[in-house]
Amino acid sequence: MKAILKPLLMVAAMAMGISSVATLPAQATLELNVNKGNVEPMPIAIPDFEGGLGPQISEIVTADLKRSGLFAPIDKAAFVEKITNPDATPRFDDWKVINAQALVTGSVSKEADGRIRAQYRLWDIFGNQQLAGEQFFANDANQRRVAHIIADAIYEKITGEKGYFDTRVVFVDESGAKNARKKRLAIMDQDGANVRYLSDGRSIVLTPRFSPNRQEITYMSYESGQPKVYLLQIETGQRELVGNFPGMTFAPRFSPDGQKVIMSLLRDDGNSNIFAMDLRSRSTTRLTDSTAIDTSPSYSPDGSQIVFTSDRGGGSGRSQIYVMGADGSNPHRISFGDGVYSTPVWSPRGDLIAFTKQSGGEFQIGVMKTDGSGERILSSGFQQEGPTWAPNGRVLMFFRDSAGGPKLVSVDLTGRNEQQIPTANYASDPAWSPLLE
Repeated sequence: MKAILKPLLMVAAMAMGISSVATLPAQATLELNVNKGNVEPMPIAIPDFEGGLGPQISEIVTADLKRSGLFAPIDKAAFVEKITNPDATPRFDDWKVINAQALVTGSVSKEADGRIRAQYRLWDIFGNQQLAGEQFFANDANQRRVAHIIADAIYEKITGEKGYFDTRVVFVDESGAKNARKKRLAIMDQDGANVRYLSDGRSIVLTPRFSPNRQEITYMSYESGQPKVYLLQIETGQRELVGNFPGMTFAPRFSPDGQKVIMSLLRDDGNSNIFAMDLRSRSTTRLTDSTAIDTSPSYSPDGSQIVFTSDRGGGSGRSQIYVMGADGSNPHRISFGDGVYSTPVWSPRGDLIAFTKQSGGEFQIGVMKTDGSGERILSSGFQQEGPTWAPNGRVLMFFRDSAGGPKLVSVDLTGRNEQQIPTANYASDPAWSPLLE
């Protein structure tokens, strides 16, 4: 029996040169519950896709799914059936015998207009059925994106959660001697590929932050020796000065609608307080007014609350995590653990807050619920900080300084799947983009 891709749904992404045609899949019986704590990776078989570019595309899909920690790609040497027609229904028994629970088949070809056409099918082996099938058209520059989109579709179909593979990470690329580091703003795919530099290294750049709904970032640059905050459009390269902010140590973070930024500023009274700025009018609103050091603010995904750190609870340098209303109302402490907390960031899902914690001579990356309960440490190291969330709220990236310089590291919410992200030079201050469109 031959499965047929029916053009029931068309989604176009003309700006990126990718369009897709999807089938309406059968009712899924294959499921991986990612909400029940430690999850055993699902055995999945991904033969090389047919066509000249097929093996490259399927290799990226395989790497994405394996890196998530939720899938265990089966060694191709164990395959019993050789897939020669990716459109044909597979021999399910041949895949059951090697314990594959899911199978991905696909092909890649060139169209007459020069575009590539990539299609895949996802099969439920024990359910004896096709779960999904889509085809994508893209220009040569978006070959890797097609693979990431396919991996996202498989991830979502099996887990019920949005994927995060078709995303990018902006970070600070660091090269040169430790006492004379050249720091350039850079961007790459979430797997470390396609690195592109966004600044020339003539000025120190720090703490880039992605807009939650656009391919736009804020970052801090020490041009003329003074901290200045810029807005940068990733695709066009258009740069706009937000303002000069003496005493600022971290770049602002965006509000969920991208219309405002929130920041900590040191004023003449010597106190660090939290301010929100409207990006259209450039007007600022003071949200805290204390004699303490209030810093590192981050909005909740619905924009109604702000998490920040403060030493207002007493104890020199013993900052803890606080939450307040978006208008500055009702600030209240939510962390009560030993150590010093910093860089809290609200999850895109709204359920958790990630943080850096310094305790017992170690730097730790952890998460807690939004009321402060359920604190869990995901990673510990000599010096590590600056967590950033994948857009699906299931993975964190941060930077760890060891062996002479910082490197980027990712970890999932179980804390078991920790991986270093490959970069050509040292790298710090990562910020994860939303899903590309």
